Amino acid sequence: MSTTAERPFTLSVPDCDIDLLHKKLDLTRFPEDLENAGWDYGAPLSDVQKLVEHWRTKFDWRKAEVEINKLPMFTRDIDVESHGTLNIHYVHQKSKVQNAIPLLFVHGWPGNFLEVRKILPLLTQNSADHPSFHVVALSLPGFGFSEAPKKAAFAGRQYAEVLNKLMLSLGYEEYVYQGGDWGHVLGAHAVTHYGNKHIKAWHTNMPLCRPPTLFSHPLVFLRMLTIPFDKAAKANLEQALTWNKTGSGYSALQSTKPQTLGYSLADTPVGLLAWIYEKLVSWTDEYPWTDNEVIEWISIYWFSRAGPAAAGRIYYEMAGGGKHDAFEGTKWTSVPMGVSYFPREPVHLPKSWVHTLGKVVFESEHDKGGHFAAFETPEKLVGDLRRMYGNGGPAHGVVPGKAGYD
Repeated sequence: MSTTAERPFTLSVPDCDIDLLHKKLDLTRFPEDLENAGWDYGAPLSDVQKLVEHWRTKFDWRKAEVEINKLPMFTRDIDVESHGTLNIHYVHQKSKVQNAIPLLFVHGWPGNFLEVRKILPLLTQNSADHPSFHVVALSLPGFGFSEAPKKAAFAGRQYAEVLNKLMLSLGYEEYVYQGGDWGHVLGAHAVTHYGNKHIKAWHTNMPLCRPPTLFSHPLVFLRMLTIPFDKAAKANLEQALTWNKTGSGYSALQSTKPQTLGYSLADTPVGLLAWIYEKLVSWTDEYPWTDNEVIEWISIYWFSRAGPAAAGRIYYEMAGGGKHDAFEGTKWTSVPMGVSYFPREPVHLPKSWVHTLGKVVFESEHDKGGHFAAFETPEKLVGDLRRMYGNGGPAHGVVPGKAGYD
């Protein structure tokens, strides 16, 4: 399962890496911008220039490190079948409540493990009014400070193996799961392989799925016939199709030729900044990003263990180089599933489709929030988890002996 014991992790980027970053920022060559282009062509020149100047002259990485190191961080070696051993970085915050519910939080791209920072104190809080959780939040392989896979074909089954083995190595034989973006997709793989026995329930804030078919989910498929008469479902589907044409170019590129893109991301911090900053703005619900927040987020990628290009390979591996979709190998399970809907999530599919993923027991719709729910609207996401697993909730007591209350 794991070849070494848990080791405390302290983030400390070498001075030479910081010096190199500043040299590259000093040598930046910006492209021209069109008049009044706004966001139509991507991240505006004025925004990127302002952020680069902040990165060059004001942002203090060492100060950011001090704050990040306040998180209880560790690393552990995890053996992955046919892929050898990967050293995995993770946050592990235990609640003071002895029978707290073990919860695995999984980020996606262009996210990182710091997405858990705002919800961590809320989830681990001791209260008679709501359940408490022991929280584990890893850096996915190739992201942040986890080692990247060394071989090709590291896909859904392998990610699921890492996730489950990490929780088992921490003594959590039974646990619950929360994820958005790739965290959602990997959740579908994890419950396919480890549901019921180890994963007792899961929750997503990005309920993407395959379209239902007459043979796979006949009842849900037949409900599709009513979409032309369902204004909300029709609007969601039309918006999803539009986004696929106008907003998913990054995915097509990373799913087919991530290495070619990787040279730019690895060599130019400004290219990395623009590539990710566009998503931070366009996928959130008018979240008031501070310059420090943006640059810290980008710096996690720039200073990542495997380098800025490694994280994007998840798109290629999960899609088989564009040969299939990311849900290949998953199946419907009876593991209780919760769903939170946030209005500025880039893609909204007809809500009936989510039942193709699993046994939906909890749904909540919010009037504010976007793709990075744990970061944008932490209280709303945590509130949903509390309702799902709390007294009277549909997933209360799913982990035997771990109700989350003293």
